[in-house]
Amino acid sequence: MQDHLHDEPVTLAGRRSLLFGGDGDRIWGIGAVFVSALVALPVLAIGILALVPTENIWPHLMRTVLPGYIKQTLLLMIGVGALTFIVGTGTAWLITMYRFPCRKWLQWALLIPLAMPTYIIAYTYVDVFEYSGVVQGFLRDLFGWRNARDYWFPEIRSTGGAIFVMSFVLYPYVYLTSRASFLKQSVCHLEVSRTLGRSATGTFFSVALPLARPGIVVGVSLAMMECLNDIGAVEYFGVNTLTVGIYTTWLERSNLGGAAQIASIMLLFVFALIWLERVGRSGQRFHHMSQRERKPTRQRLTGWQAAAATVACIAPVVMGFVIPGVVLLQFAFNHFDEAANESYLRFVRNSILLSTLAAAAAIVIGLFLAYAHRLARSDFVQIAIRFASVGYAVPGAVLGIGILIPLTQFDNFVDGIARDLIGISTGLLLTGTIFSIAYAYVVRFLAISYGNMETGLGRVTPNLAAAARTLGRSSTGALRDVHLPLIRPAIATAGLLVFVDCMKELPATLILRPFNFDTLATHVYTYASLDLLEESSLAALTIVLAGLIPVILLNHTLKEPKRAGRVS
Repeated sequence: MQDHLHDEPVTLAGRRSLLFGGDGDRIWGIGAVFVSALVALPVLAIGILALVPTENIWPHLMRTVLPGYIKQTLLLMIGVGALTFIVGTGTAWLITMYRFPCRKWLQWALLIPLAMPTYIIAYTYVDVFEYSGVVQGFLRDLFGWRNARDYWFPEIRSTGGAIFVMSFVLYPYVYLTSRASFLKQSVCHLEVSRTLGRSATGTFFSVALPLARPGIVVGVSLAMMECLNDIGAVEYFGVNTLTVGIYTTWLERSNLGGAAQIASIMLLFVFALIWLERVGRSGQRFHHMSQRERKPTRQRLTGWQAAAATVACIAPVVMGFVIPGVVLLQFAFNHFDEAANESYLRFVRNSILLSTLAAAAAIVIGLFLAYAHRLARSDFVQIAIRFASVGYAVPGAVLGIGILIPLTQFDNFVDGIARDLIGISTGLLLTGTIFSIAYAYVVRFLAISYGNMETGLGRVTPNLAAAARTLGRSSTGALRDVHLPLIRPAIATAGLLVFVDCMKELPATLILRPFNFDTLATHVYTYASLDLLEESSLAALTIVLAGLIPVILLNHTLKEPKRAGRVS
């Protein structure tokens, strides 16, 4: 009996150590699990309210709008996925394997459309291609047509128009991952294919493309997730996706339960994309059989082939950045006096304030989780930390609804206590404040911060931290004195990327923003919805210029390895 009483505390301590790590690092493990729970709270809240809503409108949704929302969402995602695959992999293969005019410039210029948010390019293209736009006006003058009955022109405000326009902004996701995969391929595989009688085109389809499949699947999945997250472009094109359904159900019909139920359907789409991405990459491990890996020497193209390759790579840049950029510059120049007013400066201040708060919080939380992951010796803590970084896959509209639910419950709980104790209503303390928007930003973009921190810490040898611990430093002291000075570039990169993404975020901001509070993104959305893009062009151009910053950083990640042979 005495032995049993003596062993029981040891067993409990062992269980705590198994869950959260050793005594010295337990606080990091407990904190990591707590932060992960906060990140998971919006998703859990959506699931609970969708299953047990205050007003069950599932039958009404299934009978009326939900089938249409699902159909339009699927059509848009499949179309964007297919077109981004064609453009992204095609340009990546040309840039990686061939030499042609302007190749050096095009290899980074193909990334530039990432700086153009989908909702901004949608507004500019509608202005260019609608009936009163430049293109149709030119055609009427050229051929003498008097009105729309004299000719046929494809409708830009349609599902096809949305697929076409959005694809030329989202294809860089596929271009990035495809090119990275092509750069890692050994020339040995390609040479064997050619010696067996395959043409260059046959080698691409039978060898290079299957070898690059894991990277391509990741890129296409990212493009489709961004497509699922969009609200400004699809609403402007008249495409009623699930995201539009969430927005209209909550803000126009004031039905939070119905919005949560539609959001739960969107989460199923997200989980399906994640599952497809995992399946697409499963079993795709290839090993080089030669002791020395050789990179292919790019083949020089001449004549019409060189011209065709150049045009094929220039066209996405022109469609995805140059045309909308020129439109915005023209509008901003013509309406600068109207746009550059006190309201514009207020929108800039609001955007910078929110983005700075969210970036600072994401840096602190990302660093905390990355360091806890480095210290943790339990699978429980590591799984919790990994789960905290899935917010990037959750659309902003879903996060907006998911954050509204617990914040509203908290505010009502505090208000009830205040009424009972002191007879005063506290009102909404967190709901409808910049805190709720910053919370959504952190949850959505925490993966960016965490990924950079984890990479930065991974480059610091554990021997340095071990030496600091032997000299009496605690875990916190080792982080402060050893790791932080060495990972400052990773911290700066993470903060910058999160800041820029927050500047562009629209769906969550629309749902959570306080009354009479606008950011640059919501200002552009509001004015473009009223067909007043010219008055908001300066704000749109500001967002685009901010978006160029991560594109420049991404360009540095595509440094090609040294290869044998002459390169351009």
